[in-house]
Amino acid sequence: MVEFQIPVLNDVPAEFDTKFTPGAMAHLKPFLAKADHNVPLGFPGELVDDWQKKAIDRMGDLVKRYRSLAVYLDSCVKCGSCADKCHYFLGTGDPKNMPVARQDLFRSVYRRYFTPTGRVFGSLVGARDLTKEVLDEWYSYFHQCSQCRRCSVFCPYGIDTAEISMAARDVMDHIGVGMKYCNEIIAKVHKIGNNLGLPKPALADTLEGLEEDVQDGTGHPVRFPLDVKGADILLVTPSADFFAEPHVDGLIGYAKVFHQAGVSWTMSSYASEAGNFGMFIGSYEQMYKVSNRIRKAALDLGVKRIVFGECGHAWRVAYSFLNTLAGPWDFLDPAYPVPQHIIEFTYDLIKRGGIKVDAEANQGMVLTVHDSCNVARASRMGTMPGGQFILPREVIKACVPKFVDMHPDTIGDKTFCCGGGGGLLTDDLMELRIKGAMPRMEALAQVIRDEGVTHMAAMCAICKSQFTKVLPYYGMKMEMIVSVHGLVSNAIQLGTNKI
Repeated sequence: MVEFQIPVLNDVPAEFDTKFTPGAMAHLKPFLAKADHNVPLGFPGELVDDWQKKAIDRMGDLVKRYRSLAVYLDSCVKCGSCADKCHYFLGTGDPKNMPVARQDLFRSVYRRYFTPTGRVFGSLVGARDLTKEVLDEWYSYFHQCSQCRRCSVFCPYGIDTAEISMAARDVMDHIGVGMKYCNEIIAKVHKIGNNLGLPKPALADTLEGLEEDVQDGTGHPVRFPLDVKGADILLVTPSADFFAEPHVDGLIGYAKVFHQAGVSWTMSSYASEAGNFGMFIGSYEQMYKVSNRIRKAALDLGVKRIVFGECGHAWRVAYSFLNTLAGPWDFLDPAYPVPQHIIEFTYDLIKRGGIKVDAEANQGMVLTVHDSCNVARASRMGTMPGGQFILPREVIKACVPKFVDMHPDTIGDKTFCCGGGGGLLTDDLMELRIKGAMPRMEALAQVIRDEGVTHMAAMCAICKSQFTKVLPYYGMKMEMIVSVHGLVSNAIQLGTNKI
């Protein structure tokens, strides 16, 4: 049970009357990473003695290395365009959760040590010394940003608050003040290959069980292959797909699509994780290590193409960084994009009749869709502009009797975050997650009331996990969140029109 007030939903989404409540979330901090979590990543096990100097040095390194970061820090004019765009500010009322104010926690220190005016005039120009009090403020509020980038859509200068949050977390990790949830997960990937720490025997047993379940349910021998050398496709999917509802329904859907399309595919026990939490902590070094596990798996198995499952930040890293971090991919078939999203794959098959789907198989379901942040604002799908919005909707529409969109100011590139992204999907931040979900819950409640929506599809593992947790707090059933390929799994007609 929670010990805080659940926000009251407005009847009309995107019409907000947020009251300023200074310090409302100052008490909230994620659990601190211990040495066991930090050392495997190359970070100090605890706060170092000369932490202030090392933090300032690291900040200087980042500003020199990433020109965009310096531009973002120098260009804000505090116009306020972003102020009411953050779901955490809207849900909590804490002014330091306004993107401009959160940025200034970092910018004020940058100004003090890296600008002439800040060095000379100090607080007169908004510059601050990096004190322990400021560091504590960083640790609290930079873990109240899900790096969703909604604020950047509305910023006239295109300032990306996510990049600043990532930089702040990177600095903190390098002085021994890291977040347990993210660092522990990354260490599991380095050691075992997935976020769950699921070893190969357990993974193989899970996949065998799914084969039996699908065989019993459909009468078709749909396989879930693991470590098959010479397969055409390497599927890299979030590890939540291996066990949790509604994620596993999506994995079953992928397998049915591959089966019906007649393609050879496999998963890898070495790189059994699509997610890359290195992005959440702002560490390109960690992103590089995780991404190169996928490269090694592709080489070792001799595949021709790579397909990613439904995961928002996995697709963000894959689409934006995979070629840079782990390329070149000249050993793959050049006829296919590197990487490809499973929704692209399925959309193409449906469009050209490669598979048949029956919308009546999902009879009684009225669907809407949640545009996951890292898909909506940091990637694309297919070859068409806006494909990341069009393709998922077309796949859903083909599989259900009725589809409706939520309020136009809450979807597309204006989509609201689920409230659990950016490495914040941990129970020690439950208050933030519930309050941050409020804007999305308002839009969902409206289409439930006005359009009879029964289910909401999502294409991100974190979103699915977040919604199953927070929906009941707003009087909605956790079962209403579904995977896009869970719908495909129900609708696909196996054994007919096989190509």
